[in-house]
Amino acid sequence: MKLEFAGFEISFFDFINIYLPPWVIFISGLLIILLMLFFYFKKGRYRSSAIKYSDLKIVKRAVRSKRQRYRVALLVLRILAIALLVISFARPRSGTEYKEVTSEGVDIILTLDVSSSMQAEDFKPNNRLYVAKEEIKKFINQRINDRIGLVVFAKYSYTQCPLTTDYGVLMNFIDLVDFGIIEDGTAIGMAIANAVNRLRESESKSKIIVLLTDGDNNAGEIDPVTAANLAKAMDIKIYTIGAGKSGNTMYPYQDPLFGKRYVYQPTKIDEKTLKTIAENTGGKYFRARSGKELEEIYNLIDNLEKTEIKIASHVQYKELFNYFSFAGLMILILELLLAHTVFKKLP
Repeated sequence: MKLEFAGFEISFFDFINIYLPPWVIFISGLLIILLMLFFYFKKGRYRSSAIKYSDLKIVKRAVRSKRQRYRVALLVLRILAIALLVISFARPRSGTEYKEVTSEGVDIILTLDVSSSMQAEDFKPNNRLYVAKEEIKKFINQRINDRIGLVVFAKYSYTQCPLTTDYGVLMNFIDLVDFGIIEDGTAIGMAIANAVNRLRESESKSKIIVLLTDGDNNAGEIDPVTAANLAKAMDIKIYTIGAGKSGNTMYPYQDPLFGKRYVYQPTKIDEKTLKTIAENTGGKYFRARSGKELEEIYNLIDNLEKTEIKIASHVQYKELFNYFSFAGLMILILELLLAHTVFKKLP
């Protein structure tokens, strides 16, 4: 809902059109009110007496009646009436804006590695999986009108959440993702195949898979490159992310005698395969060595795969000038009635 002033337009036989913008009407009204005040307070200087007295001392000592004291109310009423009429001439109107949003949505499957290697704590102060989940949530919050789903994988792969526009439900499913929900391993090919299966019946013009892993393919019946070729055949683009620092990284280990302790293990990311997957499908490969880099990668993917939104808007107006005109005329009539009755004065 919004309030605006449309101005005043006069048409003479469809040949001459005169349009007065609202600011001209308001300035004119203000000048009229200022002139009224000027003549009201200065009229005593120029007005000749209706009755002449030889001595004004007695008249000045006379007590002013309540009617004389409150007669200034007539001026207030007239100014208020003129102000309301000026507003009505400026043509106030309230409008309700309606928007029709047409979007060519992007269908996105987020594919997340939940193998034990994602427990590495090189994304301090948290492990890789925790940071990945948080950045995925930020990515989802930046999307508009897209269908997004989630596939998780380790030794096997399954759909944690199908394609949906209900981002609240999707966030809840992301929170449920944790270690141990799938037997340990890294089946990248199966994860891609599962994601492709979720997108194969999509009618969206843009279909993408965002694959995050920190290892190399060591499980599953389908080779990652073969799965990527299947995605290419279905016009699905894959962005791959290799998560983890190079070299040895601290992994938590639960010792049955001494409790939790850390061991150093090398980070094994098959970057060559991940690059091949991305290049074959028209996507890109990224390496995330920290939580900050991972955030930047998701932001970059968000910018590369923006939804095309077309917004057509129109405003339905309700004219309000009649309310102001009616109120102004009523107050003007009241002022005239009071001037000739309660506040009537002799010449």
